[in-house]
Amino acid sequence: MSNTDDLESSSAPLIEHLAELRTRLIYSVSAFIVGMIICFTVWNPIFNFLTQPLCSAMALKGHSDCGLILIKLQEGFFVAISISLMGGLILSFPFIAYQMWRFVAPGLYKSEKGAFLPFLIASPFMFFLGASFAYYVVTPLAFDFFLGFQQAGSVISEETTGSATAGIAFQGSAQEYLSLTIKFIVAFGLCFQLPVLLTLLGKAGLVSAEGLGNVRKYAVVAILILAAIVTPPDVITQVILFVVVYGLYEISILLVGRVEKKREDRLREEGYYDDEEEFDDPLMKEFDED
Repeated sequence: MSNTDDLESSSAPLIEHLAELRTRLIYSVSAFIVGMIICFTVWNPIFNFLTQPLCSAMALKGHSDCGLILIKLQEGFFVAISISLMGGLILSFPFIAYQMWRFVAPGLYKSEKGAFLPFLIASPFMFFLGASFAYYVVTPLAFDFFLGFQQAGSVISEETTGSATAGIAFQGSAQEYLSLTIKFIVAFGLCFQLPVLLTLLGKAGLVSAEGLGNVRKYAVVAILILAAIVTPPDVITQVILFVVVYGLYEISILLVGRVEKKREDRLREEGYYDDEEEFDDPLMKEFDED
């Protein structure tokens, strides 16, 4: 009888957590749908905003028209849907993050809440910072590089003989351009999450500044591979992404080291940390002698 009671009492909190999770998911999905509907009603101004880097780059090349074409009949609809999905996620992300916080907060101590909340705030800020960097810095450079492969064609007149040269002019697909721009924005937004993620792992004791420094050469290779995958095949954007992500990695090492120092200071004040403990340990002395 007691075993049955124990099973029922242990299953009750699990059911409550699942019900709470379902509620938070419903709220989050609802917020995303509302944000998507809002963005769908104004997708045209959003698309005009996203095409500004292209128009600016084409204006520098002497083109007055930066219009994009629809290759397929349904392409315009899918452009609006893509913008709605991205915009809905961006608009609803603060509310979704709040729902995540409401779900995990009851199970945290007061000190843990104070440690976790700054990361919850820093995450969307760093994403918007990375997205802004991609929009205002990376995409203009990339589009200027790509448009540099255009060439004007020559026309054969009746008085002259010879061969004409074929012109290469940009007539971009609206959906392809939008996919490329969103790829830039999302890639840099996610890469700017690196300091937040590594600092949070350092706060949890899963990584250390010394460990991150020891694997620096492997991190360089991984960043190079990442830059080659998420950016188009041009050297400029790949170098920019590598420099930015590697810089964020070094900043993460400093932040993790700062977290470790604060933790050691707190433990030292509470009497749990002894600087001379490792030297007083006979096993450590024997290890050092060997």
